[in-house]
Amino acid sequence: MKFIDMHCDTISSIYLDKMSGDEKKLRENNCHVDLDRLKKGDCLAQNFALFTILKEEPDPYGFARGACSLFKQEMAANEDLIRQASTVEEILQNDREGRMSGVLTIEEGGICNGSTDVLRDFYREGVRMMTLTWNFENDLAYPNRVDMKTGMAVPETEHGLKKKGIEFVELMEELGMAVDVSHLGDAGFWDVAKMTKKPFAASHSNARAVAGHTRNLTDEMIRTMAERGGVLGINYCPVFLNDNEDGGTSRVSDMVRHIKYIRNVGGIECIGLGSDFDGIGGTLEIDSPAALHLLEEALYREGFTQEEVEKIFYRNVLRFYRDVWGK
Repeated sequence: MKFIDMHCDTISSIYLDKMSGDEKKLRENNCHVDLDRLKKGDCLAQNFALFTILKEEPDPYGFARGACSLFKQEMAANEDLIRQASTVEEILQNDREGRMSGVLTIEEGGICNGSTDVLRDFYREGVRMMTLTWNFENDLAYPNRVDMKTGMAVPETEHGLKKKGIEFVELMEELGMAVDVSHLGDAGFWDVAKMTKKPFAASHSNARAVAGHTRNLTDEMIRTMAERGGVLGINYCPVFLNDNEDGGTSRVSDMVRHIKYIRNVGGIECIGLGSDFDGIGGTLEIDSPAALHLLEEALYREGFTQEEVEKIFYRNVLRFYRDVWGK
């Protein structure tokens, strides 16, 4: 079945390796994601995030620009299999021509250095979704509080969007770039919900009632996103799927638990896929896009209809893109 994955870190991972002298290619590699396995999985569109760790990279903006250039190079070198898409029509046209689509996103709004001109530049490069934060406070907003040494996390309920973050969200809506609340603190989530007019995404987040990590969303958040036409991308990370896992095993059965729960809370229309491939560790039952059929089969066994599975796998995200991008 066709699928759209709302988040992976593959391009940034390949670029980081390239800077260390390891010349990996997108077509075939030892990462979670490569073009051969995307093709085997029947990919419609894969979102590729420009991501860097703000407090470890001396020039986050420069890193993101370099990763963006690498993405463009890989699209050009592999246009027999994939092309960049920045509109829904381009995704559909690529599919009609037998090609997959690569959608460019940003994970860590701090790479823009607080500049709306930089944000506009990235939009011109084809970036169509951006998280306002990763796990560090930046000049836009506050994430949920994460101790990077212990992994312990608590909700950030006091500090949300900063003045510059409000300015960015307003511009993103004007441009047609989706606001992504994955990694954003709880207070920031509610700021986004109050000030936006268009739907917004949580590209790689699950249900907090099922697994209590703060990277997941509360029932109230899920209902709000559903009412607004937003989409949550199911994250394959073990600790976001099961409270009993500590970087251990990501199981299809846990993914199904989250999907069933979110359907009961917000409805089938708000569920998508957001693997977080090449940004997560542990043992993954779905260890590449080629194994996504395991989730499809598990959903059928649990009584989901083909229409429901299609909505989860790609139709909900396509509708969301059209609502936000305007094309």
